[in-house]
Amino acid sequence: MTNHIAENLMAVRAQIKQCAKQSGRDANNIKLLAVSKTKPVSDIVLAYEAGHRSFGENYVQEGVDKIAGLKHLNDISWHFIGPLQSNKSRLVAENFDWMHSVDRFKIAKRLNEQRPAFAKPINICIQINIDDEPTKAGLLAQQLMPLLSELEVLDKVCVRGLMAIPKATKVKSEQMASFEKMAVLFAACQQKYSQFDTLSIGMSGDLSAAIECGSTMVRIGTAIFGART
Repeated sequence: MTNHIAENLMAVRAQIKQCAKQSGRDANNIKLLAVSKTKPVSDIVLAYEAGHRSFGENYVQEGVDKIAGLKHLNDISWHFIGPLQSNKSRLVAENFDWMHSVDRFKIAKRLNEQRPAFAKPINICIQINIDDEPTKAGLLAQQLMPLLSELEVLDKVCVRGLMAIPKATKVKSEQMASFEKMAVLFAACQQKYSQFDTLSIGMSGDLSAAIECGSTMVRIGTAIFGART
């Protein structure tokens, strides 16, 4: 039986490589996060067998169940990329390696307190509402630096970068406008914080614009695993 997921991964990697080349960037500096929400464990195994190791989940319990089911594959990096209610923070703190959608001190503090003593600090990205959309989660740009200052007291979270989901548009110039604002914020953070190395922007519909603007991590689901169930 053909492993369509392996083929899809190859196609997405080739697309990333092409976008990077057009932007004068090294594709090795862009991590591919395979977003496996609603997909069965068997699909993740197929991606794993094709050499992939970084997976993103949007739903806490679904992600925790998959992590438990695949704990024998101990070189997988698990990323939580969805919205997080504070009553679910312990599950993320205890099971995931990364949390991409931190947008307030309360969540980061809970992750810090609930991270097991034996575990490395959980890597976090701060979610920015880059287009100031009232229905979307994330900090406004001007709230970022004050939050980063607050987070400096936490020793079980490591702030690695920024994440954004810009307004939905197929117009590349509009995509670029959002991502360029993220790139400016990211550069400012890198000047102040040595561990800042992750700009988590770009999905299937805006991959090219994101890479052109300096994305270091793209989050791709449907193009790898097919339409959501």
